[in-house]
Amino acid sequence: MSEYILEIKNLTKDFPGVRALENVSLKIKKGEIHSLCGENGAGKSTLTSCISGVYPRNSYEGKIYFKGRETNYNSVKDSENEGLAIIHQELALSPYLSIYENIFLGHMDTKFGIINWNKYIKESKHYLEIVGLNEPPETVVSKLGVGKQQLVEIARALSKKAELLILDEPTSSLNDDESEKLLDLILEFKRQGITSVIISHKLNEVLKVADTVTILRDGRSISTYDVKADNLTEDMIIKDMVGRDLTHRFPERKSSPGETVMEVKNWTIYHPDFHKIKVVNNVSFYLRRGEILAFCGPMGAGRTELMMSLFGNSYGYRSEGELFINGKKTKLKRPRAAINIGLGYVSEDRKTLGLVLIQDIKTNITHASLGKISKFGVINNQKEIKEAERYRKDMNIRTPSINQFVRNLSGGNQQKVVLSKALMANPEIFIIDEPTRGIDVGAKTEIYGILNNMIAAGKSVIMISSELPEALGMADRIYVMNEGRIKGELPKNEATQEKIMHLALVG
Repeated sequence: MSEYILEIKNLTKDFPGVRALENVSLKIKKGEIHSLCGENGAGKSTLTSCISGVYPRNSYEGKIYFKGRETNYNSVKDSENEGLAIIHQELALSPYLSIYENIFLGHMDTKFGIINWNKYIKESKHYLEIVGLNEPPETVVSKLGVGKQQLVEIARALSKKAELLILDEPTSSLNDDESEKLLDLILEFKRQGITSVIISHKLNEVLKVADTVTILRDGRSISTYDVKADNLTEDMIIKDMVGRDLTHRFPERKSSPGETVMEVKNWTIYHPDFHKIKVVNNVSFYLRRGEILAFCGPMGAGRTELMMSLFGNSYGYRSEGELFINGKKTKLKRPRAAINIGLGYVSEDRKTLGLVLIQDIKTNITHASLGKISKFGVINNQKEIKEAERYRKDMNIRTPSINQFVRNLSGGNQQKVVLSKALMANPEIFIIDEPTRGIDVGAKTEIYGILNNMIAAGKSVIMISSELPEALGMADRIYVMNEGRIKGELPKNEATQEKIMHLALVG
C-alpha cells in the first residue's frame, strides 16, 4: 500500500484569460503535516479546490489520487464522503444555528423523517472535547469568537471521519494565543494519524508544525522541502516564493515627523447594542505629519472600534470626546464627511466592508471618488477607465483586465484594490486596519512601500496591526491598547515585542 495519502500529477487548471495552475505535481505522506506556501495568486486555493471537488473533475487536466485511487469528484460532498475535508479561510458556518447543528449539518440521519436531536447533542460533545472547545453544544455560533468558530469548523470535519484535513489560512484571523492552541491541535491530530495540509503566509508557524513544505509560484510547483532534513528557513521559502531574495521585508524610510495633524482627546465609545457599556474608554492620542503611528494590542482591545468611530461615526451607539484635524475641532457624523475632510479608512474585513465582490475592479476603485469622474450625476466612462488603469499599474494589481470581478482576485490583489479606492480620494490622514492580513510576503513588501510613499508625500498613516514585527518594522511610534484603554506609548527606538506585550497585559 502506498505511503502517500494524496498524489497530484501534472495538474493544469485554466480560467478565462488566465492559467491558474500549470503541471503541478506533489505527494503528501500519510500522517504528516504538509504546508503549501506561495504568493497570493500562486494557485494554492485553486489547487485545494481541485483536490476537494469545488472544481469538478472535468474542469481541469491531470490526475489526483486519494488513498491510492484516482478521484472523480464533482462536488465537495463527494470528497467528504471519502474522508477529505477542507476548511476555507472564510468560515462556512450558519451563524443562526447552534454548534451541534453546524457540526452535523448536511449529514444527519432521520427515522421516519424525524431527527433525534438529543443523539446529536451528545455526539457533538465528543468532537468538541477533541478540539478543546468548552462550550455548550446548544450555543448559537454567532455568539462565538472567530477562534472558537474555527474549532467548530474542525469539529465538523472530524464528524465526517476526515482522514485528510486541508486548512486554508487557519490562523489569519486569530490572536497569538488562539493561533498557538490551534497549531497544538493540528500537532495532536498528527499523533492520531490524521494528515493535514496547511496553507499559510505565517512562515514562523509553518516551520513550527510542518514536516514538509511545497512552494508554488505563478501556478507551478517550484520546490518541496523536508523541514528538518533540509534545515529549511524562512529566507529559503521566501526566495522560492517570490523568485528573488527579500533582504528588506520592511523598506527603509527616513523618519522626520512634522506638526500635529490629528489629535483625539478623552474619546469614549458606547456599545451599539448595549448602550451603557464603554467599548473605548477615555482615549487620547495625537498624530504628526509624515508619521506612521501603530496601534497594537490583543483582539478585543478596542483598536478597530476606536478608528471606525473616528471615521465618521461608523461604530457605536454614541461617542464622547474631542477630535481635532489640523488644529480645528471637528465633528464627523458620517463617513462621507470624514472623506471630505481628508481621512481615508481601510477596514480589516476587506470582503465585507471594503469591496463589492460582484462588481469589477474599476467600479470598486472609483466608488469613494465618483465626484472626480462624473458631471451632473453622470459618470464619464473614459475617466473611470483611465483612473482605474492608473491605479492598476501604480499598485501592481495582477489582473488581465480592470473589468474582472474583484471576487476572482487573490487576497493580496483585493487588498491593493481597497487601497486604490482609499488613495483615489486623496486622504491626508490614512487609517489602515490590519494592512497585510492574509497576504503573502511579496505583497506585504509592496504594501509597505505604498505606505512609505504616502509618508514621503507628506501624508500621515495610522496602522492597526496584530503582527508585532510589522508594527516594529514600520511605525515611528506605537500606542498599546487593551480593554478599551491606551496602556502606554513607545517610540520606535525603545519598542520591543516584550515591552508591547508587557504594556498590553500589565500596563
